[in-house]
Amino acid sequence: MANDGTFRSWVPEWLIRLTIILVMLPTVMLFALSTANVNAATGFYGVEPADIQFSMVVYYSALAAFTPLERRFFSRISTKEYFLICLVLQVIVTFCIYNTRQLPVLYICRFLQGIFNCGVTSICLTLLFSRLKSNHAREIGYAFFYALILCASSFTSLITAPIIDDYEYNVLYKVMIYCFFPGAILLLLMMNRIHLVRRVPLYQLDWGSFFLYAPFLVCLAYVLIYGQQYYWLQDATIVWSLVAVLGLGLVFVVRQLTRKRPLIHMEVFRYKGFVFGITLVGLLYIIRGAFNVTTTYFSTVLGMDPLHIYELFIYNILGVATGTVISARLIIKQRPTQFIWLVGFFLMLLFHGWMYFLFASEADQSTFIVPLFIQGAGAGLLMTPIILFTISSVPFELSQSAAAVGVFIRFAFFSGSTALINFFSIYFSNIHSARLSDHVTAVDDGLQGRLHTYQSALQGRGLPMDQAAKAATGLLNRAMQKQVFLKYAMDYYALIAILIAVIMLIIVMAPFINRTIINVRAKQPAAATF
Repeated sequence: MANDGTFRSWVPEWLIRLTIILVMLPTVMLFALSTANVNAATGFYGVEPADIQFSMVVYYSALAAFTPLERRFFSRISTKEYFLICLVLQVIVTFCIYNTRQLPVLYICRFLQGIFNCGVTSICLTLLFSRLKSNHAREIGYAFFYALILCASSFTSLITAPIIDDYEYNVLYKVMIYCFFPGAILLLLMMNRIHLVRRVPLYQLDWGSFFLYAPFLVCLAYVLIYGQQYYWLQDATIVWSLVAVLGLGLVFVVRQLTRKRPLIHMEVFRYKGFVFGITLVGLLYIIRGAFNVTTTYFSTVLGMDPLHIYELFIYNILGVATGTVISARLIIKQRPTQFIWLVGFFLMLLFHGWMYFLFASEADQSTFIVPLFIQGAGAGLLMTPIILFTISSVPFELSQSAAAVGVFIRFAFFSGSTALINFFSIYFSNIHSARLSDHVTAVDDGLQGRLHTYQSALQGRGLPMDQAAKAATGLLNRAMQKQVFLKYAMDYYALIAILIAVIMLIIVMAPFINRTIINVRAKQPAAATF
């Protein structure tokens, strides 16, 4: 492909594309870094798992809040200078996280990371789409980006697992700093000093809306992450956070409806296809979030270490790649959108139904290879077609607002998925703990027999009788906890399977889906921030 002036004339095209990917990878990995190993993070900072989850959604809230404003900065500053500014600030903030153990400092730095990440991502996407010139290259570009998002968590955990085994948790942030440099240095050396988008002066920036929107998102995240832990409305901080969510949200919406140049145009919600599309995006994040139950099952019940868990997730990544390639091909061939969605959701239904019967106290690792691949393939088949459908449902002039709403939906349902898992884990665990306790009490002979078996086995390994008796009780309690978790996992996956079945039924009953023509040729790269 001929050089378009963005890069120096001597730079080969393959090196340009490789450099863009080298910059994108650590940028995407930053999102999942805080939860790459929750146990290691909680141990390092001396906090609860919910605190680590909150650090991730704080990052996400900053990304969602700054997205509507970011394009103005991108259009005002030359791309090379803008990238350098974002990179330097990103490195400084990441270095601050590396040097702190204080939770408030971590939250502030993660919020700033989200803002600076927004700029780097915007540059990478613009450069990526500028290199794609064929008739269907943009569809391929979108597919690549969404596949990267779907694989981010598993890929980050796979890469960081051996590092956490040998070093303290904060070293991950130091490693990320080093990961920035190869791609960044190459990009700065190869780029010319140009503007990739039309220059727009930095005036009339709606900072008022931003300072309403950002705390609204943070308060919403706080309620969703900590609500179950603090018993919802029984805690004053949750109540006041809810009041802040309602108040800030109402003022923000009124401000957007009354301003001549709003941060987000509310007109996007007038388009039926857009509303349907973002609803599916949100539900897909709920379904994808249930995948964390499988991860917990591998570690809690089967006792797999993080490295082996994420090695197993390689098959899930392969499934995502396969599903994404197939979905891009089907879109290019203009196959019916309903058909693509139904196949994707069927694969997700198959995975959850299959896992329902695979949840057991003992299992061979190879048993899960095919289900994990199917889950990845289903997600890969769904993500790109759903978002391209949503993008195509609004006029070009509303694409920036549609992108901002899309990021909000991803953020809200990602946080909501965490809240649902926290709620149902306690709800179902309490039910099954009570039932199991009643059953054990009713069969005291069996209980004593099991304890005797444990005690005999421990004594056979050289443990004194009194210590073996205490340890046998601990083993019995652990076995009961495993059974409770298995029952909860089965119940939750049954609910998710029912949700998927309902979604498939709605898709079948919505004929307008196939009447929406997927056309994204004029809507890049704004909508890619979905």
